[in-house]
Parts: sequence; structure tokens; C-alpha cells
Amino acid sequence: MRMSLAPLPRRVTAEFVGTAALVAVVVGSGIRADSLSQDIGVRLLANSLASAVGLGLLIALLGPLSGAHFNPVVTLSEWWSRRPGNGGREALAYMAAQLAGAVSGALLAEAMFGRTPGVLATAPRSEPHLLLGEAVATAGLVLVVQGLRHTGRASLAPVAVAGYIGAAIWFTSSGSFANPAATVGRSLTDSFTGIAPASVPAFAAAQLLGMVLGMGLAGVLYGTERRSAEPNPAPARRTG
Repeated sequence: MRMSLAPLPRRVTAEFVGTAALVAVVVGSGIRADSLSQDIGVRLLANSLASAVGLGLLIALLGPLSGAHFNPVVTLSEWWSRRPGNGGREALAYMAAQLAGAVSGALLAEAMFGRTPGVLATAPRSEPHLLLGEAVATAGLVLVVQGLRHTGRASLAPVAVAGYIGAAIWFTSSGSFANPAATVGRSLTDSFTGIAPASVPAFAAAQLLGMVLGMGLAGVLYGTERRSAEPNPAPARRTG
């Protein structure tokens, strides 16, 4: 999926809209699942399917505009692997839009279901095994994104990234947030997908560690050459 030459404001808007929509899908499907079943397996299945399908559609729709990062981890890994071609100003603008979008998406989901927006989550997620799972989930996401670019298969991102996130929601202990912006957004919903604000810093640290691990593994597997002509990959993440 090749990034267009859209002006930076349009690309930043795409990142805001995409991240907001992604978090609204993740949080909203979790709230809906809560109301339909008390079976944790049923709720997780509903949430993972909605999250994966929504992510894939958003990548396909907005990837040609901004690369469909929707995730500070993806933006940082892409900036690092492409420097000096990708400027720090653009990366900072992307991450600010992603954070604002994640907060807006969580508040929107709460409002759509008649809940009071902005109620903080109460579910703690700070146990070491959850942080290990989050690092693994994020490393895998970064490896998928980097691998698609290095092999010239970035056009497969809507399927590959969404498929990975859908699987990682199940195979990691953390539920694969793999997205610092979405993690902040999910601290604003006291529902199935919420995370207590006190757990956010540790989760974000695990995600950054996972990013480093994923980039290191991608370097071992694919080499460290920067290929500026390659398409800009799209990912994100659950990411939440």
C-alpha cells in the first residue's frame, strides 16, 4: 500500500479519524458483548472479530492517505527505519493525532451506548505476565509491519495486520493492546476492554520494549537496509 503525497494536515486528519474509529470499534464491541453474554469466551470472540474486521477495513480505506498507522509504536518504528527521509515533525504530528483520536473514540463509544463518557476504568492490568504478553504482542505487530515492507508486500497489510491482531487477542495474556494511544483511550471506559489508568504506564513501557524487540528481530531476519522506495506500511493495532 503506497502512501500518497497528501499534505501533512490531511494525513494527520486521517490518523485522527482512523484511530478514533478503531478505538470506537474496540470499546463499542466490548460494551455490546458485555450486554449480550456473561460468558467471557463469547465476549472475547465478539470483541476480537469486530476489532480485526474494523482494523482491516480502516487500513484499506485510509492506508493510501497516511499509511494507516493508528499507533505510536508503528509510527516510531517506521520513522526509525526510514530516517532521515521521514522527519520527526511528521512523526510527532501523527502521534498527537493518534492520542487525540484514541481518547475521542473511547468517549464516542461510551456515548453511543448511553453511558457517561470519561468514567475511568477500574480493571488493573499490571501483573508481570500481562506485561510480558503485551511486549510479545507488540513485537509481533512490529515484525508483521516491517516484514511486509521489507518483502514488498505492504498491499497485504489490511489482511495481514488485522489477522495478526485478531489472533494475538487470543494467544497473548494481555489481550494484545499493542498500542500506547489506544491504551490511554481504553483507560476511559470501565467496560470489558478497559484498563485502569494506574496500569497504563507499565503497559506503555511493555509496548515500547516490544517495539524494540520487533525491530531487532526484523533486522535479523530482513537486514537493516533502508529502502525509501518501498510502500509505507499500514498497521495498527489493537490495539487496542
